[in-house]
Amino acid sequence: MIMVKGCYIHIPFCKNICSYCDFCKNYYNEDVVKSYLKALRREINYNYKNEVLKTIYIGGGTPSCLSKKNLDFLFDIINIFNLSNDYEFTFECNYDDITENLLVFLKNNRVNRLSIGIQTFNEKYTKVLNRNINKNEMIEKIKLSKRYFENINIDLMYALPNQSLMELEEDLKELIELDVKHISTYALIIEKHTKLGLDNIEELDEDTQNKMYYKIADKLKVNGYNHYELSNFSKKGYESKHNLTYWKNEEYYGFGAGASGFVDGIRYDNTKSVINYINGKTRIYEEKMSFDQMIKDEVMLSLRKTDGININTFYEKYKVEFKKVFNYNKMIDQKLLSTKDNNLYIPYDKLFISNEIIIRLLDSYILND
Repeated sequence: MIMVKGCYIHIPFCKNICSYCDFCKNYYNEDVVKSYLKALRREINYNYKNEVLKTIYIGGGTPSCLSKKNLDFLFDIINIFNLSNDYEFTFECNYDDITENLLVFLKNNRVNRLSIGIQTFNEKYTKVLNRNINKNEMIEKIKLSKRYFENINIDLMYALPNQSLMELEEDLKELIELDVKHISTYALIIEKHTKLGLDNIEELDEDTQNKMYYKIADKLKVNGYNHYELSNFSKKGYESKHNLTYWKNEEYYGFGAGASGFVDGIRYDNTKSVINYINGKTRIYEEKMSFDQMIKDEVMLSLRKTDGININTFYEKYKVEFKKVFNYNKMIDQKLLSTKDNNLYIPYDKLFISNEIIIRLLDSYILND
């Protein structure tokens, strides 16, 4: 029997909207947040089936921007969830929301992992990213957080407008000195309907992005971080359990406006409209995954992990031999894929073009009769 392993909860409110943000978000309004949380409680109470969850992730938006009253309300809702003994419970924070009171509150409410959205320590990007960037305060808040939480993730964004390799190295230097357990990295993608897109800001060229990607990977590796997923690095034992739920193609709840989930073989998306969500018009898309789609999703997600997909585990899960449904020998000859210990994976020097490799492998799929 397939059991739901995790739960993502989306809080689509921010005090400030970053110029690159493409997530479901709204400006913070105390009364709207209260109505939203009532709708969130309704959705959770209706759908949650009392499974023992291994992970909870509260993201946004900016969950840390909630008032104390609404944080109390949110965590009262969350108390419904049964958690395993080795659970991981992540809460996203903006650094300027972090206070000692907030950290104590989170620790007292079962949170055991923080994810702090830093993006860059370079104050010159304050205006173009429309973010409050104060390097000294960022460092102070991270150090304060480490007094209460051992398991901390920092988000690092690279390929910023006109960013140099030297500037990226300076960000990496600050991160490494802070010695957090987990680092997530993201190249800036400029979506058309974001402020950067409307301002016609162009992304850095692909060659520069490639150099930055491997600069990050090489620098973090020599400083004790395991590059376990395309964009994620951790100290040993601190890989994100929640994100591994996605990459292992396991089932999870998605609650809140803009959230997506995968339950009982059905992938679903919730509305991005906060008003519609409050009014009970929650789910806008559902699709029952076919056997073939499940297999293709398994491969697409598993190959995001640097150790790839285990051929034996694949057979145990689907009762199909991998080589009978994917024609990948030519890709191995071309050194686009490699094998080791029954794992099929993307070689290190090809990780930057992983999307193209995954698409090509999926295109080789032989439909199951």
